[in-house]
Amino acid sequence: MRLILFLAPLLVLVLASPVRAEVTTEDITRTIDAASLRHPYLYFTEAEKPALLARIQGTPETAHLYRRFTAEANRLLHTPVEVQAPPQEPHPGFTNSDPTLGYLRRNMHAAHLLAFVYQMTGDERYARKAFEFADAVCDLPTWVDRRHQFPIIYSRVWPWGVRDDQAAFGFDIESADTARMLAAVYDWLYPALSKRERDRIRGALLEKAITRVRGNAEYHWWAESYRCNWSPICWAGLGTASLALMTEDPNLRDLVAESHNRVILALNEIGEDGGWQEGCGYYRKGIHGMNFFADPLKRLSGGKFNLYAHPKIAANPISFLLANTVTPKRLLVTADSGANRAGTSHIWNKLAEETRSPETAWFRNFMFGDASDIFDLIWPRASVKPALPVWTSRHFRTIDWAVMRSSFTDPEKPVLLAKAGMHDDPHHGHLDCGHFVIYWKNREYIRDIGSPEYDELFFDEARWTYPQAAGIGHNIILVNGEGQIPGKHKDEPWQEGVGGKILEFRAGNSRDYALVDASNAYPKRELRSWRRHLALEKPEITVVLDEVESARGAEIEARFHSECPVRLREEYALLGDDKGLMALIPLAETAFRFRSGRHADLPVMEDARFEWIPYFGTVLSARDEKTALATIILPVKDENEAKAVTASAKLKRDGDETMTVRFARGGREYTFRFERGAEGLALEK
Repeated sequence: MRLILFLAPLLVLVLASPVRAEVTTEDITRTIDAASLRHPYLYFTEAEKPALLARIQGTPETAHLYRRFTAEANRLLHTPVEVQAPPQEPHPGFTNSDPTLGYLRRNMHAAHLLAFVYQMTGDERYARKAFEFADAVCDLPTWVDRRHQFPIIYSRVWPWGVRDDQAAFGFDIESADTARMLAAVYDWLYPALSKRERDRIRGALLEKAITRVRGNAEYHWWAESYRCNWSPICWAGLGTASLALMTEDPNLRDLVAESHNRVILALNEIGEDGGWQEGCGYYRKGIHGMNFFADPLKRLSGGKFNLYAHPKIAANPISFLLANTVTPKRLLVTADSGANRAGTSHIWNKLAEETRSPETAWFRNFMFGDASDIFDLIWPRASVKPALPVWTSRHFRTIDWAVMRSSFTDPEKPVLLAKAGMHDDPHHGHLDCGHFVIYWKNREYIRDIGSPEYDELFFDEARWTYPQAAGIGHNIILVNGEGQIPGKHKDEPWQEGVGGKILEFRAGNSRDYALVDASNAYPKRELRSWRRHLALEKPEITVVLDEVESARGAEIEARFHSECPVRLREEYALLGDDKGLMALIPLAETAFRFRSGRHADLPVMEDARFEWIPYFGTVLSARDEKTALATIILPVKDENEAKAVTASAKLKRDGDETMTVRFARGGREYTFRFERGAEGLALEK
């Protein structure tokens, strides 16, 4: 027992520590015998093909998909190959058009599909045509998206882990995607190709991917930016290409080892509860890219190098996306991640199977219908039985997001998302500390306005002028109009500690609670401090209490955005219509008023459409240096019920020790009592 007590803290420390990236070239050499490899070997071998074909024909879903791909391949057999790429559009972020990128993707997709059908049928007609399309991809001088080339990307504000002095942009996520797809084409076509044809593809992989990074990673901004989805995507693409070429270039084992180690460092940045700072869509992109490298690396190493066994992946493969899942088949909108950023089904097929995660299998089935991709045939639905977790509400402690809810599937039960965290992500982060969202009946009654089209300025210093990224476009507190600030400006030092924290989180059967301190998200000239309490009285009532410190007489605004029609009354606001109605009821110790406004939104794009983004705010003048403002948000049957709840609602202060919010609804009294402790007010337990 004494030994157990001694070892327990050490075990916790080990599990909480980052995984060390210690695989060497020698480790890869000892484990993967390049001389014994016979193409195909990346995702299946010749010996495994009969079982793969039997599995494909084993369900109507996959059998139908395979017949579809065969039909597409037959059409491609007679499709002329474009051998001349269209001229490069110099400013695709402005024109919202990139014919060169479309040319690359069309030819790459065609080669990939034809190569797979060749492997499944053995018909060399498919192989011959696949090479024609692949040859067009190889002939391009670069696979780098124009938006990621020097004239456009140079002015970007670089994310965490990146030096300001960036001048070389020879490899990007488009290059990585092309490299891993062309690696599969090389692997699948190999038996049907001449040496010249093999070397054509091999040479392109070396020239346009591998040698651009191998041995000089320090020149690529994404190489050590492990909190950015680019890092695992790019390293995984390079690792996959290196694995595919090991029969001709076994010396590439060094890049296999480095890719493994760098992906490990990116996985280390997943939060302790599974959170990813960039948001759900970019977690998905990172896992998507990783899969194409993790699977063959595990296979070829006999399971010795298994990225799926990383503790962060094994413990929480889907918890972040699952917490943000809402009906119908979408994700909550936060920062640059939109509602439809769950990716494709094969990503989660693979992750569910490798981690044996019932929650990941449930997410895949809930979010997606039938299979749709070649890799849905290679990585079919997981054999694990789908199930929801025992938890419904979750605090993602590393990134300080909290999602509070009663149900994953019932649209009648609102979902409350509260966000804090550091402002140290100028890549996909927003100035939204203290921001919250309420989702009900398949609509955002309190909304996040999302991100604009990615024009050529959105990742530059101008980012913080866009309402979608700036504080003014979020549901936060503004004092005399003072907004929040980023932790990084272009070519300026990082400002450490800019942002906020969720100081306390409680999840319960009847009530969830989060306490946010967002004070350090501001320059503190007007707003000196701000603590926001958010409580979800399950299943459907939200209570917010804001504690704001400012100068006497300062104008304090609690700003709100809604997807629904808004009607402002003197003492309350009505959100929604006959599809669902919510009342928003402010309570203050001094007089308040509602004020409506609109953000003018027009991306810097050729065919952009101007849009007004409406908002409204509860506005008051600070009577004292410390101001309390409560907001009750709850469903109501009609305006009469809204009036009744408003008439019953009270905000009462008992000295400096307690603050109480009370109201009645449907014959029931509700009380939220906030008591002062050593750190300030907190909802009583």
